[in-house]
Amino acid sequence: MPRHVDALFRPCRLQGYLCGLRRDPERFGTIDAVCCIHASSTGRAARGPELRPHATRSAVAMIPFSVLDLAPIPAGADAAQALRHSVDLARHAERLGYRRYWLAEHHNMPGIASAATAVVIGHVAGATQTIRVGSGGVMLPNHAPLVIAEQFGTLASLYPGRIDLGLGRAPGTDQITARALRRDLIGSADSFPDDVVELQRYFAAPAAGQRVRAVPGAGLNVPIWLLGSSLFSAQLAAMLGLPFAFASHFAPDYLMRALDAYRAQFRPSAALAKPYAMVGVNVFAADTDDDARRLFTSLQQQFLNLRRGTPGQLPPPVESLDALGATEQELASVAHALSFAAVGSRDTVRERLRRMIAQTGADELIVAAQIFDHGARVRSYEIAAQVRDELRDEAGG
Repeated sequence: MPRHVDALFRPCRLQGYLCGLRRDPERFGTIDAVCCIHASSTGRAARGPELRPHATRSAVAMIPFSVLDLAPIPAGADAAQALRHSVDLARHAERLGYRRYWLAEHHNMPGIASAATAVVIGHVAGATQTIRVGSGGVMLPNHAPLVIAEQFGTLASLYPGRIDLGLGRAPGTDQITARALRRDLIGSADSFPDDVVELQRYFAAPAAGQRVRAVPGAGLNVPIWLLGSSLFSAQLAAMLGLPFAFASHFAPDYLMRALDAYRAQFRPSAALAKPYAMVGVNVFAADTDDDARRLFTSLQQQFLNLRRGTPGQLPPPVESLDALGATEQELASVAHALSFAAVGSRDTVRERLRRMIAQTGADELIVAAQIFDHGARVRSYEIAAQVRDELRDEAGG
């Protein structure tokens, strides 16, 4: 291990926990206790989220909606077209009152155009005026924290008050591609807590004796979010006092347990006084339930292809999945992964989202919609915005 990084996880005095400690006086001149994280928190449950009422009627009405965009490449199209569609969707989202527009880092995926996430964020931010733009997320183990601090410090300097930095600890790709990204030379999921704290330091005002600084970046305090689908990220976000976003739009198993852990263990910080949880949801809205269900088959096919190890471009919708030759086990797996979804007409989506918000107590929803036809995708976000406004009006918000 290089002498300037002496970071480790070791048994904590709390039974069953791991403690992360960073000693880095050369760069930061301080010793930082990172967190205590339950050692069993990285496991996956076999069941879906256990939903139960949580939010009040007024809370249901008032929460903001945001957009999660993977810059999907439809079958027969290319990345250039996908990125043009992202800009157009961002402009619509801004007009419709969505709070944020986040883009996700994925690599070696034929159907996703947002691999160079910081570049796309800058392009979208430059094409809009007020909406916050950010990462949902940057996979920090793929990068040196200093590089991310410089990239997002640059974005925050160009678009002050509009940039978010959402961080994940997965590679965002397969292991072969991860090695091609030189992850073995940069970091791993095990170093994620230390890397987050290092990144926070780069965004803070420089400390006495700090020899490595992010320029631009230092003193900008770019808002950091932690993203995840397990208890690990929820507990880390709680310990660091950061906002937390749960990836329930494709991994709903630990949703309620993660939210409960995050809220119960949250420690106020300079960044955040109380817990703030965002929940991911697939929304496929159309004029009729049947039309929406048909649009949803594109995402179902894409997930089926991923399960089979054959990722590709976003397929066109089909009338039925029966002709795809999928086994019952495959269909059940896809249905479970995509179960946290609101698919249907405006009335159907409104009732589904009302229930989701009430059951999770989410402070914000981030809406994903991998829809083949761009016009239908824009229309889906228009309907979701109408639903948001109707929920607000019902409560007199």
